[in-house]
Amino acid sequence: MSLLIKNATIVNADAQFTADILCRDGLITEIGPDLSAPADSEIIDATGKLVFPGFIDPHVHIYLPFMGTFSKDDYVTGSKAALMGGTTTLIEMCCPSRSDDPREAIRLWKSKAAGISSCDYTFHMGVTRFDDGTADALKAIVAEEGITSFKVFLAYKGAFGIEDTELYQTLSLAKELGVVVTAHCENADLVSETQKKLVAEGKTGPEWHEPSRPITVEAEGCHHLMTFAELTGAEVYVVHTSCIPAVEAIVDARKRGVKAWIETVAPYLTLDSSYAELPDFEGAKYVMSPPIRAKEHGDFLWKCIADGTVDTVGTDHAPFDFSPQKHMGHPDTAKCVDANGQPSGKAGNFTLIPNGIPSVEERVKLLYSEGVRGGKIDLQTLVRCASTQAAKIFGLYPRKGVIAVGSDADIVIWDPQWSGKISAAIHSMATDYSAFEGREIQGRAELVTLRGKIMVRDGQWTGETGWGNFLHREPKS
Repeated sequence: MSLLIKNATIVNADAQFTADILCRDGLITEIGPDLSAPADSEIIDATGKLVFPGFIDPHVHIYLPFMGTFSKDDYVTGSKAALMGGTTTLIEMCCPSRSDDPREAIRLWKSKAAGISSCDYTFHMGVTRFDDGTADALKAIVAEEGITSFKVFLAYKGAFGIEDTELYQTLSLAKELGVVVTAHCENADLVSETQKKLVAEGKTGPEWHEPSRPITVEAEGCHHLMTFAELTGAEVYVVHTSCIPAVEAIVDARKRGVKAWIETVAPYLTLDSSYAELPDFEGAKYVMSPPIRAKEHGDFLWKCIADGTVDTVGTDHAPFDFSPQKHMGHPDTAKCVDANGQPSGKAGNFTLIPNGIPSVEERVKLLYSEGVRGGKIDLQTLVRCASTQAAKIFGLYPRKGVIAVGSDADIVIWDPQWSGKISAAIHSMATDYSAFEGREIQGRAELVTLRGKIMVRDGQWTGETGWGNFLHREPKS
């Protein structure tokens, strides 16, 4: 069946215009005025709506063994939630432990999505050690598995974190292979020592998470990565950038010729550090790393999105339940639990709270409501930061990220007049809470197609589990 979208106000990153869109065999085949419908077409009238290319979230965790537990979403719930929010492509972080074989790890992560995901997907390959066999393994992953971006952690020492020699080797190999290295930038040793000091002083609640990883620690991590990128010539992409000094460190490196991209994430734009200070352990809902900062940093990030300094907005979607999972770090012995939700018999602290905020479903709603409607960004900037730039950086453009002839028919028809509230009671994510509970929003994804198949209609799920495809990517020449 063909799909003809009539009277579409098409918004791409570089243009906005009115036309009809014809989709056949999963692709956009014609764009123009007054297109005729083939006999087998379903016709959708988009008058009064906005029509966007399918959105891309470049930073999610769906399957994630982390901090003694596992993330709540799987690809059934996570991909549905993405599509309900207008996101048609996910790029997930494959995060093996230091003891895992890289090739086995990427096959495990792929198996969690294959035949299950409702949206299209690919991965960043986590490099959590670099030994004698790592280079050959990573070369095979690029050539045979179709993965052309790596992920390194300059944090989580002893778990995902790598040493400087390993960082140098990873970046050098990435330069050789033509792949992008995404990086979590903090200083692992400074975080560790600051955490120990605070806990020893009895500062154990979630409100101490941000002071344990202050902006100086993140900025130092960014500066550190930029030095290594400059020396190796590697292309780097800093994930979840949260604060002014971190952005400044990357911008300074760009001026020296370093090819560096900047990502921020929706929680940093729409929440502030006061949320982690909420009483009765409610602040644990907002523990992520790097932490959510004071409002001035979010305001700065909005301006950087508007002027193009910040390239992409993802989510760092990392879904853990408030109860029991976040309670693994409850400072009250009577309320602290183990990974199975059973009383632990001891007091916890903020270092034991699983890091992450569920947000894959809400990203575009928040960007539209608080960004576009709030006068911080325009429509084309929304498309650029939430779709097109990610497609270009990670080798998916023009298949993804644009409404153009020959592109995949991933289309979001957006109703700008719809209004409602965010709530865990109605979201598709598997978590028991929403970090944005009760927040009023304006606009929603009314109809969403993935390769021409309607997955969301009238804001309701009509999709098919397993419809999503793995996106095989090629290295940059």
